[in-house]
Amino acid sequence: MTETDKITPQATPVAAVEAPAEQQGARELLLETASQIMREGDQVDISLSELSLRSGLNSALVKYYFGNKAGMLKALLDRDMVSIIRSVDALVVKDSMSPEAKLRRHIGKCIDTYYAYPYLNRLLMRLVRDSDDAEARSIADRYLTPLGVAYDRLITAGVKTGIFRAVDPQLFYFTVTGAADRFFSARLVLRHCYGQDTLTEELRDRYREHTVDFIMAGILAR
Repeated sequence: MTETDKITPQATPVAAVEAPAEQQGARELLLETASQIMREGDQVDISLSELSLRSGLNSALVKYYFGNKAGMLKALLDRDMVSIIRSVDALVVKDSMSPEAKLRRHIGKCIDTYYAYPYLNRLLMRLVRDSDDAEARSIADRYLTPLGVAYDRLITAGVKTGIFRAVDPQLFYFTVTGAADRFFSARLVLRHCYGQDTLTEELRDRYREHTVDFIMAGILAR
């Protein structure tokens, strides 16, 4: 356990912890502050002292709400991954859209989500790596398996209608995730190779269009 992982409630009076805990939005503020620290530092770790300083909340609230720092990181992953999972689940059952339109929208949603939370895949991999087998399996079942199942159903539907050629849904997952993650987690490449240090909305929009067209060109039958 590192110094930043340590929480020492005995050094903080109980009353000092309970009062802020009742403030509306304190839990959400901790998560959003942790997210901001990761985005700004291009990292997947935080110190509790910086979290406390930036949020204005006592770091003992991490234990109050999440049990420990690892619990807070899992809650942050859940907050940020849920939009991708919900959107792809909704697309799968949407009868009014073609498989091609569904995949285009989903890939675009992935790009937007990784732009907002560029640490997302690195955080997911860290939590899987640092968890025991049972917890790692639980994380995979919650976030990875639903995407794999959705891709299998979407691709199978597209193949049946002649829109898609047959591709491996498992490899398709790595293609989409890799394309979304690598670009938004590579600010050093942008800085040193292209003289650009800011991931702007204009750059996001260009990359979204490029990635959707590039990936779809590889799966379309025509």
